[in-house]
Amino acid sequence: MFYEPDLAVIGGGPAGLMAALTAAKAGASVLLLERDRHLGGQLVKQTHKFFGSEKQHASVRGIEIASLLESQLKDLSERAEIWTEATAIGLYEDGVLTVEHQGVYKRIKPARLVVATGASEKYLSFPNNDLPGIYGAGAVQTMMNVHGVKPGQRVLMIGAGNIGLIVSYQLLQAGVQVAAIVEGLPVIGGYIVHASKIRRAGVPILTSHTILRADGRQSVESAVIARVDSSWNPIPGTEETIPCDVICIAVGLSPLAELLWQAGCEMRYVRELGGHVPVRNERLETTVPGLYIAGDLTGIEEASAAMVEGHLAGLEAAASLGYKTESYEAERQDCMEQLRSLRAGPAGQKIRQGLSRTAALPVSRPEVDHAV
Repeated sequence: MFYEPDLAVIGGGPAGLMAALTAAKAGASVLLLERDRHLGGQLVKQTHKFFGSEKQHASVRGIEIASLLESQLKDLSERAEIWTEATAIGLYEDGVLTVEHQGVYKRIKPARLVVATGASEKYLSFPNNDLPGIYGAGAVQTMMNVHGVKPGQRVLMIGAGNIGLIVSYQLLQAGVQVAAIVEGLPVIGGYIVHASKIRRAGVPILTSHTILRADGRQSVESAVIARVDSSWNPIPGTEETIPCDVICIAVGLSPLAELLWQAGCEMRYVRELGGHVPVRNERLETTVPGLYIAGDLTGIEEASAAMVEGHLAGLEAAASLGYKTESYEAERQDCMEQLRSLRAGPAGQKIRQGLSRTAALPVSRPEVDHAV
């Protein structure tokens, strides 16, 4: 038995939710697949208020945005079906998507597909990095903001990008002491507004530093850090021992693109975007006709950009099937303008450089009844 919706969306995070919601509003039948028991992805971990514009839910907390989008999608239940605990297993050349849904193997053959699988955390290699008490930043957020569990009493944060800074502040809000934030680069990678809150709380941010090793008998008890030179080599004599029971790794994300490799999408390694990403056109359609992408899978950015990309991908996928609303062109232009605004200025330089290397020639649009 095949399930044959107009559109299948893989991933129920900010990008996937917006893609499903937009396509359903346009009139397409949508099947949203999420491997967790809940929708929202990273949004359910984000207790801070968003920046940006009103269209990007400025001044609203991520967890509230997730609830809002889920509620709006469920209001369209006559066209939008949601499968949670649904893991995409394979995407094949005949357009069939296989899924394990709550213990049952299922096959889906959508007319169009939006892949919004997000990203996975990068890790670091150092002696004793397998000791209990060493987590990725996402795991720490899940423990605190989803399950209400403190990861420990005193944390050493590795990485001063936005994730490291935001999670450090959330740890402080939860009553956990942050011993320091260690950053290998000579400058802070995250927004100054986040770094300022951390510094006002008395947490030192040590740039041009790295972790040398973790120490402890049965779990983390301390970490040794040191200053690094311009070639990232530890400088002898600068070693310092930091007592802590948790080491939190926040050194970046990599796009989760395994399904796209299997589907035969053209991929390129783009360092500025976090790793291997799919080539795409301005409609977010890959080199496999009918297969669209959105969110961190396209390159690591903030959730605001992921939601706008999801809107654009859902809009274009639905339009390619004939579900083109009267506001299609206005919505499309608005999405493009929002993305330009979000990527403007010095903070967006890296993403702009990366995106310049992902452009594809126009993809030949398949017929309406053609499967992915």
